[in-house]
Amino acid sequence: MTYSLIWDLDSIFTGGTESAELKKRCDLLDQQINRLKTNVAAWGNTAGHLKTILDNQEEIQNGISQIISFVTAIQSADTTNKKAGALLADVYKKITEFDNINVVLLKKITGLTTEDWETLLASPLFDAQGVRFNLNELRKQGERLLSESEEAIINQLSIDGFNAWSEHYDTIVAQIKIPFTEKDGTKVELSAGQAFNRMMGDADSDVRAILFEAWEKTWASQAPIFADTLNHLDGFRINNNKLHGITNHLTIPLEYNRMQQETLDAMWGTIADNKQPFVDFLVRKANLFGKEKMEWQDQDAPVILGDFEEKRYTFNEAAQFIITNFAQFSPKMSSFAQMAFEKSWIEAEDRPGKRPGGYCTGLPESKESRIFMTYGESINEVATLAHELGHAFHSHVMWDLPAMSQDYAMNVAETASTFAELIVADATLKQANSIEEKINLLDIKIQNAIAMFMNIHARFIFENNYHEQRKEHLLNDEEISELMIAAQKESYSGALSTVHPHFWASKLHFYIDSVPFYNFPYTFGYLFSLGIYAFAQKQGTNFEDDYIALLRDTASMTTEDLAKKHLDVDLTQADFWQAGIDIIKKDVAEFIELTESYLV
Repeated sequence: MTYSLIWDLDSIFTGGTESAELKKRCDLLDQQINRLKTNVAAWGNTAGHLKTILDNQEEIQNGISQIISFVTAIQSADTTNKKAGALLADVYKKITEFDNINVVLLKKITGLTTEDWETLLASPLFDAQGVRFNLNELRKQGERLLSESEEAIINQLSIDGFNAWSEHYDTIVAQIKIPFTEKDGTKVELSAGQAFNRMMGDADSDVRAILFEAWEKTWASQAPIFADTLNHLDGFRINNNKLHGITNHLTIPLEYNRMQQETLDAMWGTIADNKQPFVDFLVRKANLFGKEKMEWQDQDAPVILGDFEEKRYTFNEAAQFIITNFAQFSPKMSSFAQMAFEKSWIEAEDRPGKRPGGYCTGLPESKESRIFMTYGESINEVATLAHELGHAFHSHVMWDLPAMSQDYAMNVAETASTFAELIVADATLKQANSIEEKINLLDIKIQNAIAMFMNIHARFIFENNYHEQRKEHLLNDEEISELMIAAQKESYSGALSTVHPHFWASKLHFYIDSVPFYNFPYTFGYLFSLGIYAFAQKQGTNFEDDYIALLRDTASMTTEDLAKKHLDVDLTQADFWQAGIDIIKKDVAEFIELTESYLV
């Protein structure tokens, strides 16, 4: 099969940002919101009327997700599209109105006595998977609410405050160009996405070093603007929390991820106790590059020894590799991936004008997903492709559930994606034809652990410390960079000879308004998926149904209950986390052993 590198968006709404179908759907959204407002105002405490309201909410949530996913897709693939930003701004206004209506509903729900609430939930209308759990979550969230008018004011101010600062970041990044001179003397300007891919993945160390210098310099040139953006975005978040009686900046991210502080502490604590093998890995990798210690831009660089040439995968080859190897664990997962390729759900072309990074977004009205990335034919990008397909499969197995029971948090969202990545990593290792190829592939696999245990740990330390200081005062760009440097030195345990001071400016995740602390859930998902992967290898052919059952439960209970029910483990204890880390430590030990003879 020959698969398209460009995604199909016309099957969602024909005509891009000028689509008549899109406008019609936006107009329908207004009607649905008005209908919800009427129903909420009229609700007493009957189960039937509440079910109607929940159905109204679901059609609105699905419509909002459909529109935002579509418009964001256009904006991601063409950062010069000015109409997309205006369309998103219009949707955010609708979301504000929707949020205000939901405040009224939550105030009514929290106003019910415990007895009346329990009677309501006992109705067979709420028998669907997870709904009672989700409704109890809503009731708990409602207990923090201010008055309806105060919440309406906050929601209105969010449009030009919280949301606007997040959008402002996207506007700045769209203007970022990284100057670079090719070896033949040709001068080019790379988009942020193109520059990042080459800076971290080019086989030529000189190219990586030159690009990293230009990268740092470019982000530093805009640092005061990024500092303003970050200060005001998080300032809004901190003040909003304070108004709702929340003083701990981790309260909301932990609740969002349905996990306990004890689980988070157990995870990071166990990782901190196991840093040395990964420090040793980074030092050994640097030695193989002829350096004493690891430089920032070399972390993801390929290890190519002897006559080995790193295998490249065309997009079609990557697709077939993923489809084939998914089938070893789950035929349903494999068939789904094939459908995604055949239906052109993936935007992968390497061209100027695209935003950096990759993501998967859901289209609940179409019951489809779309995947965005810039594909460059390396095994790393094959892994990224598998990662995003894992996200899409997770959504796919849940489309028949009520919308609120599909609303899984980021930590478990990263479980399905990382599991898919592990399948690809192990498959490539098994097919290695030489020691040099095995070393190369082990390095690629361990890179994930370095990202989770070092890089993302640095992000968490930085964001945690930044929030503590931001509660007291605004931070200038130099102060923010100092926090970033300190976090990197701590998380990497001194393994780096160079750091990335303006990482905080270049990383989109710090500027997302919807999800605070867009970091620790990645590490959670990585280690949780290792546990599932080990479980899968024991289960054999019975695994597929067990895996899908776990995925379908991800929005219907706490993370701790999910792990206990499906894996029979206690996430608040170090044992579970240590078991996952030990799997990767074996890979590190093998890498160290295999590379011993290659040291100069």
